[in-house]
This record gives sequence, structure tokens and C-alpha cells, in this order.
Amino acid sequence: MTLETAELLKKVRKIEIRTKGLVNQIFSGEYHSVFKGRGMAFSEVREYQFGDDIRTIDWNVSARFNHPYVKVYDEERELTVMLVVDVSGSGEFGTVHQMKREIAVELCAVLAFSALQNNDKVGVIFFSDIIEKFIPPKKGRTHILRIVRELLDFRPVHKQTNISEGLRYLTSAIKKRSIAFLISDFLDEGYDDALKIAAKKHDLIGVRLYDPREGELIPVGLLRVIDAETGEPMWIDTSDRTVRDGYARWWSQREESRKRLFRHSGVDAIDIRVDQSYINPLVKFFQARERRW
Repeated sequence: MTLETAELLKKVRKIEIRTKGLVNQIFSGEYHSVFKGRGMAFSEVREYQFGDDIRTIDWNVSARFNHPYVKVYDEERELTVMLVVDVSGSGEFGTVHQMKREIAVELCAVLAFSALQNNDKVGVIFFSDIIEKFIPPKKGRTHILRIVRELLDFRPVHKQTNISEGLRYLTSAIKKRSIAFLISDFLDEGYDDALKIAAKKHDLIGVRLYDPREGELIPVGLLRVIDAETGEPMWIDTSDRTVRDGYARWWSQREESRKRLFRHSGVDAIDIRVDQSYINPLVKFFQARERRW
């Protein structure tokens, strides 16, 4: 075993220990109550009983027999969880403790181990402006550890972003309805149609990773910056108040546009700051979904 391989396996083990601990303590119950039971197969119709959920009433049968009847569903044995992960160059950004890419690895591990506990399949789509890698959904700890290993060690061929490409691949490659987590900083445009189509077929959740420094320019004078995805350099005069205010407005409008798109497409969103723990946003998301369902 090479030192490089040994170091990678050590990192995989560390991620496994950390994220499995979080799953056991916090997420397993929430995951089960939120997602288990979303995949349901119709079983039969029976008379309404006190305490039944009125949303399950079969109005056609009830009208025919002049008495309320409810539809009974059996929980499907398994669900498929898809992790659609943006591996473009902007994932290497982070100004405090961790880069977006590092947070993405832990998030994927938490979701994957939650699915493992519930005996669900997990698959991954890595995308930049192309589909970089596809790991078909499977069950089991060995498969999950392979996913974590790939997440830690993966080096994309391209650095630019095309969210539409990742969503189109999800829609075409995964035939059965899945729980799909789209993990990205969403620094892209023109993915509206692909998002709407994917959200109709899958239970799609957008997980946005962001650094608050991305939305503002600090007045430090003339600054040379390089685009992480195109490699193009440019000079910005951050001492100019007009430049700073213009950038802040542009960023705010971009964020409002994304939120509006998510709402209209029926896509839930989790916003995770890279300078804060991702635990609270995840727990709040699970709790909100549990109340809704």
C-alpha cells in the first residue's frame, strides 16, 4: 500500500467515524420520518377509522358507498438517494476554516450513511460543465465507503459549471423517482428548464454552499483576482464605493432570482455557510419537512 493510498484510507475512515456519529445522534430518525414513506405503493381501500389522515380519503369510493373510505399504502422497501455534486473550480473557494468542496464531502457522507441506515440505495453524479463521473445507485457499507473515497480523491477534468448538464443526466439516467440532493454553489445561469423537469420527476433538494465573502467586496484597494473556473485574471478597484455597491446589488439580485426559481419549481433549498456548522441547517430542513408531511 502506497503512502498516498494509506493517507486516503485514513481520511475515509475519519469521515466515516465523524459522519456516522452525527447520523446516529441526529439525523437517522429525521431521515426516516421525512423520506421513508414518501415512496409508497397502493395496497387497498378500507373504511375510514378515527385518526386516519383525511388526505388519504378516496372521494370516488366514498361517494359511491355514501361513507368515507381511505386509500391504504404499503411503504416501499427501499428508496434511491442520488447525490448530484458540483465539482467545478469554484468549489475550491473558502475564506475561513474549510473550502466548499470539503463541506460537500462531509454533507454527502452524512446523507449517504443516513440512507445506509435505512437500507436505501445511493448513487452519485459528479459534474462540472460535463458529466465527470457516474456511480450507479447501490446498497451497502462497501459502496458508501467507495463513494466517500471518490469524493475525497476526485479530480475533475474540467473546471467550469453547467448545472443543466448534471440535471439532464439525472433525469435520463435514473428512471425511478429518487430523493435527489443537488449540491452546488449555484454560480451558474440558464438551468431553469432543467431544474423544473428534474423536480417533476424526482424529489429534488438544492443544497447551496456559500461563503459570505462571495457577496461583498472588502475595500483593500486595487485587487487582482482570478476566476477559479476560467482562469481569467482581472483587476478590481475595491476602494471605489460605486464598484462595491454595484457588486453587492448584482449578487443580491442573483440570489433573489435563484430563490424565486426554486420556489416556482417546487424545489426545497438548504443554505449552508462554509464558515459555520452544517448541522443546524440540515436539522432544520429535516424538521420542516417532517412537519409538512
